[in-house]
Amino acid sequence: MKTPTSEQVRLFLVRNGVLFALIALIAVFGVLNPRFLTVQNIQTILLQISELGLIALPVAFIVMQGTVDMSVGSVATLAAVAGGYTMVATGNPLAGVAVGLAVGVAAGAINGFLVAWVRLNPFVVTLGFLSAWGGLALFLTNGKTVSGLPKSFTALGSLSVLGIRLQIILLILAIALAWFILEHTARGREILAVGGSMRASHLMGLPVEGIKVSTYIVSGGVAAFVGLLLAAKLGAVSPVVGQGLEVDALTVVLLGGVAFEGGSGRISGIVYGLVFVGVLKNGLVILGVSAYLQTVLVGLTLVAAVLLDKTIQQAVGRAIATRGRRQAAAQRPTAAISD
Repeated sequence: MKTPTSEQVRLFLVRNGVLFALIALIAVFGVLNPRFLTVQNIQTILLQISELGLIALPVAFIVMQGTVDMSVGSVATLAAVAGGYTMVATGNPLAGVAVGLAVGVAAGAINGFLVAWVRLNPFVVTLGFLSAWGGLALFLTNGKTVSGLPKSFTALGSLSVLGIRLQIILLILAIALAWFILEHTARGREILAVGGSMRASHLMGLPVEGIKVSTYIVSGGVAAFVGLLLAAKLGAVSPVVGQGLEVDALTVVLLGGVAFEGGSGRISGIVYGLVFVGVLKNGLVILGVSAYLQTVLVGLTLVAAVLLDKTIQQAVGRAIATRGRRQAAAQRPTAAISD
């Protein structure tokens, strides 16, 4: 068995830094408050991170392809508002869900078209729609909650299967599906290829624009689904139900080791990042930390995630350079003998 080099060990530690930080965080909260490690609280954490995890997975694919989506929170809100009004007007939950999902898919298609075909800056485009869709949701509701949703719809928010809440089941299925797509399908490899080099992807004949648009459409559709899921859980539609989801999702993705420049990422890392954010928020609440200070700490976590992303890319670059030098050194004696 080959002994790993110091560079390989360093790269392993950097790539799995969030996992080690998560273990330390759990240990600290467990010591400070025994209630933290109870089965009930663990279930609470899983329920709290379910919607965030669902929305973070497609955002991760968007970042892997070298773009970004800052509008998912507002898309979730607008879709929930549109779906909620439809349900109240028609009394038909299916009609409301269909309208909400259509709004999300349309928003994603607009993002994808402007980014992929018009070639506008993805951060600016989606940041603009973060404000636009959020403002439209407030305008439609006049800042008021949409109530009177059908009971058959709101019942989904508390539905359990074999004692496990529906949201947790959906998250587990979504993680498995995302892993399969990234590791075992052509589309997963294409997304990474586009993020690694758009020019090379064009030369290989990949439909780069189509890949980008489809990824944004999925992101918009999932964001809409999450907005509807939150409405079912709350029993009403708040005009700010998705507020902050975009920042939390990006924090999860970057903490999970997805390169902000695109081209790399692991689903396992995203799961670590998701659980880290959930544990951090839950632990702070249990310790009675001020909600304002919680916002500060989550913001600092995003900065730490960006720093981790940069550190990982530098470590990967050094590892590749070291391997290249060793291969070149190994070939020199052979070349000298042949001369």
